[in-house]
Amino acid sequence: MRTEHTPAALPGRDFYKLMSSVILPRPIAWVSTTSESGVDNLAPHSFFTISCTEPPIVQFTSVGRKDSLRNAEATGEFVVNLATEPLQDQVNATGTEYPPHLSEFDELGIEREASTTVRPPRVAASPVALECALHSTLRLGDSTVVFGRVQTVAVDESVVVDGLPEATLLRPMARLGRNEWSTLGEVRAVDRIPYRP
Repeated sequence: MRTEHTPAALPGRDFYKLMSSVILPRPIAWVSTTSESGVDNLAPHSFFTISCTEPPIVQFTSVGRKDSLRNAEATGEFVVNLATEPLQDQVNATGTEYPPHLSEFDELGIEREASTTVRPPRVAASPVALECALHSTLRLGDSTVVFGRVQTVAVDESVVVDGLPEATLLRPMARLGRNEWSTLGEVRAVDRIPYRP
């Protein structure tokens, strides 16, 4: 037996909580931006994925008008840093709503690393950073989808095997429902089955 829910029956954040408890695991975009006045912002966004392969475009969603969105719109740049298991506490702490004039890097003692092609810094301890130029945004209700064209992917050599980042070395974190997080868990290699008429 199933219980059925509709947005009308579960208004506002109740339906959002339901959706975020079943659409999982969700990778985390740990987004660094720089405001027009030069303040570096760092925040996690758990609605994140690849949008396009050619050109390479990634997307994250800002629920409400967060600093990440405002800064990316104002400057046209942002960096997605990989949120990893060793950095979980720092990633979570950057979800605190600091006022725009304070930098999460400074408030939480997170080390910066200069980016190559954009102004916002990378997180020095994150093994992968995607430097992005703003492609476009799409407003959907109370949220805005931010699309970024990837300019540079910076990968720490310690997580590379046979020329590509290796999942168990990356140790990515994911968001689940409520206040739950997930680690990578079991990894299995399964080849696609080609069609043979």
